[in-house]
Amino acid sequence: MTSAYTTRRTLLLGTVAAGLAITRTTTFPQGQGTSGLRTGYAPVNGLKMYYEIHGTGEPLLLLHGGLGSTATFADMIPLLAKTRQVIGVDLQAHGRTADIDRPFTYEAMADDIAALMTYLQIPKADVLGYSLGGGVALQITVRHPMMVRKLAVVSTPCKHSAWYPEVLAAMEHMGPAMAEQMKASPLYKTYASVAPRPDDWTVLITKLSVGIKTDYDWSKEVAAIKAPTLLIFGDADAVPPAHIVEFYALLGGGQKDAGWDGSGMSTARLAILPGVTHYNMLESPLLPQVVVGFLDSAPK
Repeated sequence: MTSAYTTRRTLLLGTVAAGLAITRTTTFPQGQGTSGLRTGYAPVNGLKMYYEIHGTGEPLLLLHGGLGSTATFADMIPLLAKTRQVIGVDLQAHGRTADIDRPFTYEAMADDIAALMTYLQIPKADVLGYSLGGGVALQITVRHPMMVRKLAVVSTPCKHSAWYPEVLAAMEHMGPAMAEQMKASPLYKTYASVAPRPDDWTVLITKLSVGIKTDYDWSKEVAAIKAPTLLIFGDADAVPPAHIVEFYALLGGGQKDAGWDGSGMSTARLAILPGVTHYNMLESPLLPQVVVGFLDSAPK
């Protein structure tokens, strides 16, 4: 067996574990991009956290998936920024945000975002997170509930065990040895083009591999969320439909008939996008439409 198969499988495992579509590699050079783009670095919790702000209006924070950056939302940002202020963030050790001596935890990264909001003088915002960023978005809502107006969780479960078994297996295989092989991927090329210290690629892979293997179950915390929440999954996502329904029910959704006037409807919303996987979710033209509809709707 040639090493080509092994390398290809390793790259696939790395992509699965990271929860990021390998085709999404567009970047905005700093200081350029959509009209009115502002960029900067915020001193938060020991990080120099990179952020970029597009448009004006109600603030919306975008949190990317593992091994990604703000650039993964390149297709969505121009649409969202037409009516709101969109704040893209590079999480710890991702994109233009350099790493610090701290492990990856959803809780710590959530506190980073809360500190960024304080730095930017944003008392309350809508928050959208994809995959790894979805977990961070959930933890912001749990740990800093007064800072979240509406929450959109895209393609991520509320407990670790809910990923399909093959995805959990991919996560278990991910580790520092994969870093060198993944240098052949577009993920690394994008990272190396913007990272303050490109040699930290192995550190990023190592920390991410530890973080995504950590068990969690946020069911109790999710059930206590008061912010109107939208769950978005693909019909061929990396978690089974049974968990999607369970997640939605924890938020109060799908408990009874809403009635002719909708009076029995909860504040939670659920969208299942047809023909969409975990890995091409951000390329779906339906995604920004669903998000805008949810954000623009009046709170119940």
